[in-house]
Amino acid sequence: MRDLTSDTITEAVISTMRETKDPRVAEILESLVRHLHAFVRDVGLTEDEWARGVDFLTRTGQTCSPTRQEFILLSDVLGVTMLVDNLTNRRSGEATENSVLGPYFREDRPRQAASADISGGLPGTPLFFEGQVVDHEGAPVADAAVDVWHSDSDGHYDMEVPGLDEPAMRALFRTDDAGNFGFRSIRPSSYPIPGDGPVGELMSATGRSLMRPAHVHLLIEAPGFQRVTTMLFPSDDPYLDTDPVFGVRESLVERYDTYAAGTGPRGGATEAPYTLLRRTFVLEPHVTD
Repeated sequence: MRDLTSDTITEAVISTMRETKDPRVAEILESLVRHLHAFVRDVGLTEDEWARGVDFLTRTGQTCSPTRQEFILLSDVLGVTMLVDNLTNRRSGEATENSVLGPYFREDRPRQAASADISGGLPGTPLFFEGQVVDHEGAPVADAAVDVWHSDSDGHYDMEVPGLDEPAMRALFRTDDAGNFGFRSIRPSSYPIPGDGPVGELMSATGRSLMRPAHVHLLIEAPGFQRVTTMLFPSDDPYLDTDPVFGVRESLVERYDTYAAGTGPRGGATEAPYTLLRRTFVLEPHVTD
């Protein structure tokens, strides 16, 4: 492999990988090399631009920590996360669609009983959530695990709220025999993705908004069914069409209806106007060979 040129180096690199034992790894690496080399040729990448790119990726890695994953954020804003999700989770028309998991899911969340208040006492518009989990034929799915998490009225998740030591606005529920679950919390707000790192620089350079529309996250699992990782967005949010991580799907946009004070579902009367959100989630069975 001497005297390689811009026309011959691609095949030379690929030839060094012929002993790769895993055929899937070999397939991915060959495609990566071909597309990466084609990109460099297509834009005529200069040495200075290459160095700036390496510096950007280096700083992206250096920004990562146990509580922040800048590479996943980079994947999000480049649409890769949602593209992988689209390819992986192709479902029938009636099944609830997936969206991005996001960086704020936590395993150390409390298990709560139906109708529990998970707000952690934080201020905000009261939110009542009434959900049902069913299969593709409309039959209820009992004992499904339903994870819920969302931001507060200022757009902060619990780990970002100063002085808050316990999990809030997140919980694990189990559906009853009718597939129902519900809880009380506070209405979430839109918020910016982190803009103080390399991804923020990229967003600024391209004139893109950092603001994510408000949403409630849900992760639903039940034996025999495909897992659903999704979120629900309010129909009146101003950032639905500029979500920087491309997570909004029309089927996941819901009316967050507001009702007068003094009333509330499940006997949960409030002293202030409240929001009621209702949703049925349709699970699709696992594909069997």
